[in-house]
Amino acid sequence: MSHERIVILDLGSQYTQLIARRIRELGVYSEILRFDTPAARLRELAPKGLVLSGGPASVYEHGAPRVDPGVFDLGVPVLGICYGLQLMVEATGGKVTAAVAREYGRTACRVDPTSPLFAAVPQDTTVWMSHGDVVQAVDGRFRAIASTSTTPFAAVVHAERPLYGVQFHPEVVHSTHGRQLLAGFVRGVCGCTSDWVMSSFVDEAVAAIRARVGERGVVVCGLSGGVDSAVVALLLDRAIGPRLRCIFVDNGLLRLGEAQEVEAAFRPRLGDRLQVIHAGERFLARLAGVTDPEVKRKRIGHEFVAVFKDAAAGVADAHFLAQGTLYPDVIESVSATGGPSVTIKTHHNVGGLPAELGFELVEPLRQLFKDEVRRLGEELGLEPHLIWRQPFPGPGLAVRVLGEVTPARLELVRRADAIVREELAQDPIHPTIWQGFAVLLPIQSVGVMGDARTYESTCVLRVVESQDGMTADWVRVPHETLARISTRITNEVRGINRVVLDITSKPPGTIEWE
Repeated sequence: MSHERIVILDLGSQYTQLIARRIRELGVYSEILRFDTPAARLRELAPKGLVLSGGPASVYEHGAPRVDPGVFDLGVPVLGICYGLQLMVEATGGKVTAAVAREYGRTACRVDPTSPLFAAVPQDTTVWMSHGDVVQAVDGRFRAIASTSTTPFAAVVHAERPLYGVQFHPEVVHSTHGRQLLAGFVRGVCGCTSDWVMSSFVDEAVAAIRARVGERGVVVCGLSGGVDSAVVALLLDRAIGPRLRCIFVDNGLLRLGEAQEVEAAFRPRLGDRLQVIHAGERFLARLAGVTDPEVKRKRIGHEFVAVFKDAAAGVADAHFLAQGTLYPDVIESVSATGGPSVTIKTHHNVGGLPAELGFELVEPLRQLFKDEVRRLGEELGLEPHLIWRQPFPGPGLAVRVLGEVTPARLELVRRADAIVREELAQDPIHPTIWQGFAVLLPIQSVGVMGDARTYESTCVLRVVESQDGMTADWVRVPHETLARISTRITNEVRGINRVVLDITSKPPGTIEWE
């Protein structure tokens, strides 16, 4: 089944993925393509509309990214956002210059309520600005449909063609009526009927898996306990049933009771089609004496591949490997500059299994964002505690034990982490938490317990809120809850005598400590 689609041309904005997510939240399928995608290719895709993203460049600079001029002659509606607006204006004879007064942050904006773009937006609204350039003049066929105190062309529309542009960012939550503006574009201007729903995706995904696999052998799926691999397993089970084999590797770096929870959730569904590999000793041996976080991650990743490869070799007639690749993984290569991004830390998951395994890939989630995967899990009947399980790093607790990873130090952080999660789960703020966990520092400090001196480890409490993990802020956990967590950890986890709170946002920090 083909869906209505909105195509987003990525001109380098940090918010490009957010544009796609916001449009999909309106029930309209959206996809991101490179900024230089030829107009002829776009015509083949037959989108209902196009969005030109923002970007860090200035349109008057040499080498600034530009779209195929034919984009504006396709006859489909176009919405330019920030740099996208400036690019559209410049391409049609207008003028863009450096702004005398730059605009960053929340800004009061007055809009033309007669425009379909603003049909559900109050005449006076708040928008999120982030620009150092400004539209100075437009072609006579454009007119302003929104303005701020310093930006007369905060939004424009073409008199003859369905070309719209906004200087602000409707995709970010700080634009108070951004969702309504995007709805005005995709529904009011483009005429989309919102046919992108997870109930129909289930049937489509099952059909696509059957078409991909046919009768050619067994599909091996790596279960991690996370929602992505769990949903992949359920889709495959529905599509090919007995020809699915799932492998769950217990690397000894999991949270308290996690291996047992995963097996309890999937054994009734899969029976002997689920293979559990207990490989904790192998992983700990590889980590002996290692303190560098990148070395930790790489050794864990290499060992995971080795363990998984050994297990998969024992699966008769294995021909396919199922991965939980998501759309953000796919579009990482869609860059306005084509240049590599800085590696902050190596990510490890089943999606990193190497080509030498000799399997063909099955990636049923590669069109979806994380929130869509969760909705799909609900459609498939996945247990809520697995659907809403907090993101957990592939290297597990190894990156929450700073310094050398030993069985004793793992046990400390595992028990402290269990207390943190248990107490946060009982707090009313729990639904707002993206991740809440404990970190063990390679630092000991003096304490006093029962009139005796102690010299024990320090534990960090890290609790953050986020929408997608790209940015995060620390959660203002009630003091009473913090007190209970601290008291329980220092009382119940022998070896920790001090608990501290991390109040760093991302950026400048990361969510995990390593």
